[in-house]
Amino acid sequence: QVQFVESGGGLVQPGGSLRLSCAVSGSIFSIYAINWYRQAPGKQRELVAAITSGGSTNYADSVKGRFTISRDNGKKTVYLQMNSLKPEDTAVYYCKGPIPGSSWGQGTQVTVTS
Repeated sequence: QVQFVESGGGLVQPGGSLRLSCAVSGSIFSIYAINWYRQAPGKQRELVAAITSGGSTNYADSVKGRFTISRDNGKKTVYLQMNSLKPEDTAVYYCKGPIPGSSWGQGTQVTVTS
């Protein structure tokens, strides 16, 4: 069974940075695109950033220029570097890809507050 394990969240002041990690187990990782999503309280889950198997990236307009997604196929891990964080970035962050048999992980909480 494929598992996504997110980590790296925390409490940070506006303008600060965090690096999230997404470890994927139990699958041929390198051939799949992996996405980062987030869900704020009372809101729907939204796509934040995506990276293809070839390393092409896409971002939501709200995070362009501040967030960077990357992947290490050898470690089966995807990263989300988040800079210039804003209070509106507060959410639970999840990673997932279209891997057969996979399900959502527990996510990692990011809280941006002064």
